[in-house]
Amino acid sequence: MRYDLNLLPIFVALMEERNVTRAAQRVGMTQPALSNALSRLRVMLQDQLFIRERYGIQPTPIALELAPRIAEALAKLDDAVLGQQAFDPAKAERVFTIAPNGYVEFVLVPAVVARLQQVAPGIKLRLTPYGNDLAETGVVSGTTALVLGRIVDPPDNLVVQHLMDESLACAVRADHPTVGDTMTRAQFEALKHVNIMPPGRMRAGLFQALAQQDLKREVAISVTNFFAVAEMVAATDYCATLPSLICQRLRQDPRLKILPTPVDLGTFPVEMAWHVRYRQDPAHRWFRGLIADVVRELSASA
Repeated sequence: MRYDLNLLPIFVALMEERNVTRAAQRVGMTQPALSNALSRLRVMLQDQLFIRERYGIQPTPIALELAPRIAEALAKLDDAVLGQQAFDPAKAERVFTIAPNGYVEFVLVPAVVARLQQVAPGIKLRLTPYGNDLAETGVVSGTTALVLGRIVDPPDNLVVQHLMDESLACAVRADHPTVGDTMTRAQFEALKHVNIMPPGRMRAGLFQALAQQDLKREVAISVTNFFAVAEMVAATDYCATLPSLICQRLRQDPRLKILPTPVDLGTFPVEMAWHVRYRQDPAHRWFRGLIADVVRELSASA
């Protein structure tokens, strides 16, 4: 039997989006054209595949059984084709969409952009929100090239690479009235604090570390990104507990001073993840290598 391989990416889009309109947008088709393709898919695979419901479509048991096999087959096909293609970063013209969390956007992305300007000026970055879960970033469907941050419960179609482990430090204003060159547990607990609220399940990290050490923290204000912290701390007697590489950047601000945390709060992982279909893409592999190199250099300079 002869199969129309053009229909298989449409099956994957429908499976991951669970919505005909979004699937059509993802594969660059009109909705009627995609509906026609779905009809041909049903004939080819001899099953209804997707059932319309009030809020989208739901796969049949046969579609659920076929989905991982089809995704794996497409990934292997991508590996075979893309693996033969040459890639010259100095001449390449390409846009990578990435989803960095707030920490990565503050610490890593500027260094990556600077490196791209030096070695691959035709490659551009587009940043998309990290979101509340991996599906919202677009990396699960493959529309986003990379997600960078802390990867929690990745699905089977993502490859995850550990980049580094990051520690924590404290920032207060340089002329703080009660804190000198070190900070005790009692001082930490007596201060009011600036809290940074990362998205979704990432919120638990620092709170868990504090709880494990039985270290109390009175949060006076919560902000949504690291860019607001320096101004907030410089204008108040508040304290902020931040990743060490961010604190290293803030050392350059004469209004602030950086201190070790009063107790060891451990480390947190920094990772990147990508869809399996990009595993052997030469451009994607080169870009991942560039990011890993930049991370190693930043870590060595800390």
